Amino acid sequence: MEKKIFITQSANETQEIAKLFGKTFKGSIIALYGDLGAGKTTFAQGLAKGLGIKKRIISPTFVIVRQYKAGFKNFYHIDLYRIESQKDIEGLGIKEILKDPQNIIVIEWVEKIKDLLPKERIDIYFEYLDENKRKITYEFGY
Repeated sequence: MEKKIFITQSANETQEIAKLFGKTFKGSIIALYGDLGAGKTTFAQGLAKGLGIKKRIISPTFVIVRQYKAGFKNFYHIDLYRIESQKDIEGLGIKEILKDPQNIIVIEWVEKIKDLLPKERIDIYFEYLDENKRKITYEFGY
């Protein structure tokens, strides 16, 4: 398993790291872990820019799933913060979204559906160090 660690000093820096990551990203599923305010949505915004998405990326906390066009692929930003159990995601199409290898999927609060995820994914952990400083750890499991 490959691991990369970054320390960012601002939200802009977090977005820039994610933007660079998005420009070279070859997978389909990115699982984001971390507490509220740790930088998950900020990272997703930068990633989308790196994938060439021009639309403003906003947190899907209340709608749970947002879809954007990323060239010829679909970019899904999923936020499971309000989900209580896996039963709550039935009918949202998340299982179908996860099965399509043409989709690029970023999932916040992924621990709520971890057993639905394939092993072929990238796990990214966010740690709040202080008001502006974050530790971001990428784990490539494949």
